[in-house]
Amino acid sequence: MSIALAAPHAAAVSAGERAAAAGGNALDAALAAAVMLTVVYPHQCALGGDLIALVRNPAGQTTAIIAAGTAPAAIETVSASWAAVPKQGVHSVTVPGVVAGWQAVAQQGAALGLEPAFRQAAATARAGSPVSAGLARAIESRAEAITADAGLSAIFAPNARFLTEGELCVQTALADTMERLAADPGDFYRGDIARQLVATLAAAGGTHALSDFAAYSPESTPALVAEVGGRTWSIAPPPSAGALIPGVVASGLDEHGNADSAALVAASVRGVAARGAHLGDPRVGPIDVERLLDLSSEASAAPRLEARASGDTAAVVATDDEGWAVTIVQSVYQTFGAGLLDPVTGVLFHNRGSAFTMDAASPARLRPGARPPHTLCPLIVEDAEAVIVAGCQGGRAQPWILAQLFADPSALGAPLGEILATPRWIVGDVDLGHERLTLVAEPGLPALVHEAAASLGVPSVELPGPADVAGHVQLVRRARATAILDAGSDPRADGVGTVFPSEHEGATHDLT
Repeated sequence: MSIALAAPHAAAVSAGERAAAAGGNALDAALAAAVMLTVVYPHQCALGGDLIALVRNPAGQTTAIIAAGTAPAAIETVSASWAAVPKQGVHSVTVPGVVAGWQAVAQQGAALGLEPAFRQAAATARAGSPVSAGLARAIESRAEAITADAGLSAIFAPNARFLTEGELCVQTALADTMERLAADPGDFYRGDIARQLVATLAAAGGTHALSDFAAYSPESTPALVAEVGGRTWSIAPPPSAGALIPGVVASGLDEHGNADSAALVAASVRGVAARGAHLGDPRVGPIDVERLLDLSSEASAAPRLEARASGDTAAVVATDDEGWAVTIVQSVYQTFGAGLLDPVTGVLFHNRGSAFTMDAASPARLRPGARPPHTLCPLIVEDAEAVIVAGCQGGRAQPWILAQLFADPSALGAPLGEILATPRWIVGDVDLGHERLTLVAEPGLPALVHEAAASLGVPSVELPGPADVAGHVQLVRRARATAILDAGSDPRADGVGTVFPSEHEGATHDLT
């Protein structure tokens, strides 16, 4: 069996290759990569973060795993006087979903389980991993937050000096936690790890209780499926913003079914408004999914400004020639999340709760047990010829990035490197550093992209070159007729996409 895998860090891809060598399938390779990323890419994803995934089985059934964390049951004891939800700190922390999300993905059909993934990640954390260029930039950009938190500074500024690119980042406490999770992942929610995390959050003034952790479970549900432009789009339902992807595509095609750049820009501008008006948690209140899938009549109202997010996400995608496919998108939201790292467990907390609003009329309003609206948008898009599995880093721009990559029917058969290298545009406001909704474009795009934005009253800015804000996309593809696999990783980042063999079932190899 062969496996195609793409991830934003070479160490994660190596972990996936070792899982394959031990007889794992695409799910095992992706899980090994995803767990390893929390060690080597801690500014973007961590054990204290969230996860949303899609898993396709060989029969063609796709399941969405929504491991989005929930607000503490007692959050209203402190939130009544808030004008806005804090953007960082303990009150921005929801119950982390990523560990439970990995369990849910593994239960869909992984051959090896999570134990080997945790053990090899523990070994890397204990030995230390070289600081990547991206992590070095993140440390520099969040120097003040790192200095302010004893847990963060002990890891990323040992001996009162910030780590720089190439130096070893050693995470002994995290390694110990990974070893505990290898024996029992449930310890994160109902054991000693959970008790320690709750104690740390409480000491910082949080309202989190052990019962919040013990009650947490991810949602496993059939993927939301839309037929648009002769292709099938499988996405995660709300609170993921994934429904906006086929929504943008449906409004962005011309009368011949081809991508129309101006129409895609207009649909994305309407999508910004739709996200703000309609996205929330359907488990605690009604959500109008059709208003996300059909943007043809959505008003292009100015959205509510939100805090800027950066470095928030890491995606892992994999498929194999038996028909398994998975896209895992995991995150701490903003760089280094809430700015809190528990020194006993080494767990860095996300700040996903900052996406809630105090607006009582909004479906995204803060409520006990609610999940915030989520930027994470795993995608599987297919036609009669091929299945493409995609994941993206790009904050709230993920739907616009993925929609423009695959809006045109010819995209599913194009070389993956060509798809990834094509210049992109995105729309956003404070998340892109602008006070009003703005189109931000890489060079090389046709003038009509800027003209389309101007016709909507949206200013545009051209970047000097390919840029991180345009997203880091990971892709794998399986040709239906031949089962030939290929993989690609975004040239805007330092990832790797590769195809490698998996050993026969029952093979044994040292994964550490």
